[in-house]
Amino acid sequence: MQFIAVIIAAIASFGFGAIWYMSLAKPWMAAAGVSEEQVKAGAGPAPYIIAFISAILVAGMMRHIFASSGIDTGGKGLISGLGIGLFMASPWLATCYSFGMRSRKLIAIDTGYITFGSAIMGLILGLF
Repeated sequence: MQFIAVIIAAIASFGFGAIWYMSLAKPWMAAAGVSEEQVKAGAGPAPYIIAFISAILVAGMMRHIFASSGIDTGGKGLISGLGIGLFMASPWLATCYSFGMRSRKLIAIDTGYITFGSAIMGLILGLF
């Protein structure tokens, strides 16, 4: 049952990412310094496969942390996932992007996805 919860949480976060980045495509491309042509030319399955595998790994570790910590409700999962995204994962990405001289707008877009995607994962894992 827990494996299914991990897969569902990964799918939900991945789906949220699709909505997030489709709605922010133009600002994201401008902030990342890539053109629509570059995105289309680089389009292929690899980034999506990597993103989904990464979502499974994150959801699996979150499930382990939740089980070890007694996080067993949707509310606790939501808050815990939000905290993991906002106070653990996002600061790491912001640090890397800052040293890479990436724009604040790109940091905001990508850490926003990490924060809310983690909250969604946490909610689902807490419900299962």
